[in-house]
Formats: sequence, structure tokens, C-alpha cells
Amino acid sequence: MDSTHDRARRALDAAGEIILGKPVPLRLAFAALLARGHLLIEDVPGVGKTTLAQTLARLCGLDYGRVQFTSDLLPADIVGLSIYDRNAGAFRWQPGPVFTQVLLADELNRASPKTQSALLEAMEERAVTADGDTRPLPEPFFVIATQNPLDQVGTFALPESQLDRFLLRVSMGYPEARDEQALLAGEDRRAVLARLQPLLDAPQLEAMQQACAAVLTSPALVSYIHALLAASREHADIRLGLSPRAGLAIRAAAQAWAWLDDREHVLPEDVQAVFVACAAHRLQPRQAHHESHGGEHLARVLLSTVAVP
Repeated sequence: MDSTHDRARRALDAAGEIILGKPVPLRLAFAALLARGHLLIEDVPGVGKTTLAQTLARLCGLDYGRVQFTSDLLPADIVGLSIYDRNAGAFRWQPGPVFTQVLLADELNRASPKTQSALLEAMEERAVTADGDTRPLPEPFFVIATQNPLDQVGTFALPESQLDRFLLRVSMGYPEARDEQALLAGEDRRAVLARLQPLLDAPQLEAMQQACAAVLTSPALVSYIHALLAASREHADIRLGLSPRAGLAIRAAAQAWAWLDDREHVLPEDVQAVFVACAAHRLQPRQAHHESHGGEHLARVLLSTVAVP
């Protein structure tokens, strides 16, 4: 019988047959799901962000929902609202698309800040409060949000409080020439996705999440993570350093990364593998960077300057 690690690797391999040439973003996305976090994908349109979300949902046997964020979208369009039922003479709750297991928040930064903030409670509390009632969301609950580069027309920058809710941020990027040629010559990805069979289910995924949380993080590794946090707060080029929540995110992502390698303890290499994806969107430079990924440069600087235990 396959072990849980074998099933996870099979799922990753199957995802790699859909998303060609992107093993690291795929593994980071799966690690975010295993760590019970949420994922932000920042990239130009058309590089496979939506396909990634659909692939993960199908392979894990999870319900999938999608919200296309636009400038006129309202919070009730996401979480739901109460509708008066004339026949019953009472209000009836109509749940919004957030009540699903995998939610694709597509082009999140095209919506107004008020609408963006409607996801905050759902992502943090895994519940929605409306009309005085708190309604739990399905388990597992995984948000994959996509955003376009801020220099594109009609985008609103995500506030720090919203960015901090995402465990990891990844970028798909354009495929390598060989992978792009294979994509162009192959079958339409939607047809391939339609035939994709689940390799996991919700209970198996929950067991994997519990196993990841149990991966040992030694005191030396905790000290290493803390040293990275402290260095970010003392760096001359960083206006806003990493918070304790960021440290917890780094630890959780590193545990998931180690578990995928079938190890029961976290290594410094696991922290380094996830650090940029965990930290870059949380780092605030003192001066505005012209490039959209200034935080990535700062995160790599921190990795190069903090000693490994």
C-alpha cells in the first residue's frame, strides 16, 4: 500500500504533467496547502495561475470555486447575504462562493480595498460572520489568490494586513523554451484537466496536514528562524521587518517542505527553500523599488547574511 508520502509525490508528479516545467512553484503551492496556509500567485495573465488552482483541487478531490475580482465587486458577492423569502416570511441565508474547499480569488488586486478585505476573516478565522451569525467554512479551506503586476491598468495594491494572510507568494513566470513548445504542441490543458482523476481525498489531506505540523523543529532551527526575523528588523534597507506571524509561517512551510522529503525533522535547507516565498511579500523596503519584486532581493540578502546553525 502506498504511504502518504508516496501519494503526495504521485499528486505532485501528476500536477507536473499539467503545469509543465514549474516544479518549484508547484511544490511551494502544495506545501502551502499542507501547512494549512493560503497562496498568492503574482504574475502576468496567461502563465497558468488558474490551471494550477484547478489542478490542485482536482488531484486532492476537493470542491473548487472561483471569484473573478473586478472593480465593482461587493463583499456580499464573496461571502453571501440574506435574501427575504416571501413564501417562508423570513430571511434565508444564501452562501457566497467562499463556501468551498479551494477558492480561486482571481485577479484579487483588481477589486477595491473594501472588497479585498472581505476575504480577511475567512482566511484567518476560516469562518464568515454575517447578520450576527458566524458560519464555519468547509475543511480544508485553501485560498489561492492571483494578482497582476501593479503597473497594469486597473490594479489596487494589496494592504500589508492582506498580504500577511498569505503563507507563501510565488510567481509562475514564462516557461522554458522546451516546455513551452511541448505545451503548444500538446493537447489543450482544459481537456487534460477534465480527465484528471483525484489521487487524494479530504481525510487523507487532513492526515498529511497533521503529519506536517508534527515534523520536529529543533531549538537550533528555531534560533535560525528567529535570527532571520531579527535581521530583517535591523536591516538598513527594510522599513518594516518580519513579524512573529511571519516566523510561524516560515516554520510551518519548512515543516511541509521537510515532510515532502519524507523527513521527520526540519533542516536549514528547508527554511532556505521556503524563505523567499514566505518573506518577500512581507518585507517593506525603505525606498520604493522600481522592480516589482524588491522584497525578493531583500529576502535573498537576509539568507546570505544570517549564519546557518
